[in-house]
Parts: sequence; structure tokens; C-alpha cells
Amino acid sequence: MTRPPTAPEFWQAETSSDSVLLLRIPSVLSRARIFDIDASVVVAVPDTVEHRGLPPWHELTLEVDGSRQWSRRVPSHNPGSTDGLDYHLRWRLEAGQSARVRAVVTCQGSRIRHLQIVARETLPD
Repeated sequence: MTRPPTAPEFWQAETSSDSVLLLRIPSVLSRARIFDIDASVVVAVPDTVEHRGLPPWHELTLEVDGSRQWSRRVPSHNPGSTDGLDYHLRWRLEAGQSARVRAVVTCQGSRIRHLQIVARETLPD
């Protein structure tokens, strides 16, 4: 007997001001799943090149179930406009396994405008 096709799962969390964002992917008992997880931050960069004598920067860290998967700090470019960081991760959840995906942003001189985590399930061919 063939199982009917399942629509791929889609989970999303976003904020326009918080520096920490949490996305929970609940467990499914019947099957393992693979997710493409994308985290992105957009920061507003001040008109002045330096903030209190220091150049502006922003940092994005991604954790899954409390384990750091990636972190990067970069100078904030585009004074008077925006800059950002993006990260992509493929993550497998076994049957019965859930996941907590957490994005953390730290800034100096720039300001968070948008922080987002998206998890799209990839169905097998």
C-alpha cells in the first residue's frame, strides 16, 4: 500500500526588533524529515561611519537544540541604508524528534530591522 503524498511542512518566525528569535519544529512520529533552514538579519546602518568612535558591525549566530551551528560578525556597510547576513543549513529530524532553532543577533552601531528563520521541509523524490 502506498502512502498518500504529504504536503511539505513550512515553519517561520520573524521579528522587527528582538535580538533573539526562536523557531520550534514539532516532532512527527511517523517519519524522518529533512529541513532547509534559512536565517537572515537586516540591520539599519547609521549615516555616520562610526558609532562612539568605533565602526558599526553586526553578528548572526544560529543554534539548533542549543548547539551552535554557525556564527559570523561582519562590518555594517551602506551608511544611511541597510546591510545583512544570511545563513542556510540542511537539518535532518528523525521520527519523533523535534527541533529548537534559535537565531541571535548582536550589533554595534547598527540596529536590527528584521530577523527571520524559515524552515522548509524537503520531500524525497
